[in-house]
Amino acid sequence: MALNEVRATAQQLLALTADLDDAAARGDSVLPGWSRGHVITHIANFSEAMTRQVEEALQGRLVEVYDGGRPARDAAIEAGADRSAAELEAHLNQAVTALLDAWDKVGPTDWPLPILHRNSNLSAGLQATWRELTIHTADLNLGITPTAWSEDFCLHLLDFLRPRTPDDVHLVLKSPTVTWDNGAGETVTLEGALTDLTAWYAGRPAPGPITGPAPELLPWP
Repeated sequence: MALNEVRATAQQLLALTADLDDAAARGDSVLPGWSRGHVITHIANFSEAMTRQVEEALQGRLVEVYDGGRPARDAAIEAGADRSAAELEAHLNQAVTALLDAWDKVGPTDWPLPILHRNSNLSAGLQATWRELTIHTADLNLGITPTAWSEDFCLHLLDFLRPRTPDDVHLVLKSPTVTWDNGAGETVTLEGALTDLTAWYAGRPAPGPITGPAPELLPWP
């Protein structure tokens, strides 16, 4: 996964939100209880937080992802969700552009530098950026769905989400092009398009049909 894929996803996101009006900003996302304003605010706040992770790591420093932790993160999303569409768009554009600029500063030998986001490093932080921008673009409910996800992204997301498989289940996800499995125990096989199976595993509505007995998944890691 390269920075150019993250940049393409970011450009798609910014284009998709460029002409929102206030009514659309108040409209429902695909996430229960969240409007599009909630999703946009979350993406913008995540982008600012990750920018700080990158910039501080390049200076040899570690900082918290969100000052005040998860409660402060959640409060900031609620506080920003009902802003006007123009304010939301401006915040998103500024935050995502700054994050892309920060990633451009990372040199070939910098990727192993540690960050506090998931106690990982800059390489994993770039992957997290890819996930956040890609998934939440679909969450906006503005016409982009998981059917747009590439095979590379689907396989990356499935592997990242392996801890969601229940302990006593051997989960097999079978698509026309890829068969993916995880876990040990009773075999449960689901069939469908790779994008639909990945969306389901990520806790999102699958655009197309999935056949098989879907188990209850564990929380996101």
